[in-house]
Amino acid sequence: MANWLSDNELNEMHFASLGKNVLISKTAIIRNPTNIYLGNNIRIDDFCQISAPEHPIKCIGYNHIAAYTQIVGNGGLYLGFCSGISSRVSIFSSNDDYTGEYLTGPLVPIDTRKVDSRRVHIFNHCIVGSGSVILPGSTLSHGTAIGALSLVNGIQTEEWAVYAGSPIKWRSLRSKELLRYVPKLDI
Repeated sequence: MANWLSDNELNEMHFASLGKNVLISKTAIIRNPTNIYLGNNIRIDDFCQISAPEHPIKCIGYNHIAAYTQIVGNGGLYLGFCSGISSRVSIFSSNDDYTGEYLTGPLVPIDTRKVDSRRVHIFNHCIVGSGSVILPGSTLSHGTAIGALSLVNGIQTEEWAVYAGSPIKWRSLRSKELLRYVPKLDI
């Protein structure tokens, strides 16, 4: 038995559009397919989770979405021509505010939350490395490569650039000054 959904199974899902040569694993979870546009030559591998509750997800063509990837949120996604998503990538087009000014989570009253929902754009010829996280409002310009385990936090990349890692922040030196008030231990 094939691991891919049959043409009949794909047609019964009622995608917004469905191109030719679309392969979707039988173990993938697809929510709101009527908001998902799939061009020609698309492959979505095992255990992917793709959800388009409000704004559309558009895969233009020649796109590979590798195993265990999740694409979720209310902001939507544009995945350009010949762009690929490696395994275990998380793309969020919605994100709670974690500053402590608001409550977080889908079960608390909506008026106690602040949710950032913005479309994620991944333009032509981009690759996103395994384990990376892309947050709302991020734009990967043409030809961008995102290294494995990287964070893209709402920025617009330069065309044909390579981005790897997570943004580095520096700690305040104030705590170093405060050490003079801590008694020394004799060990």
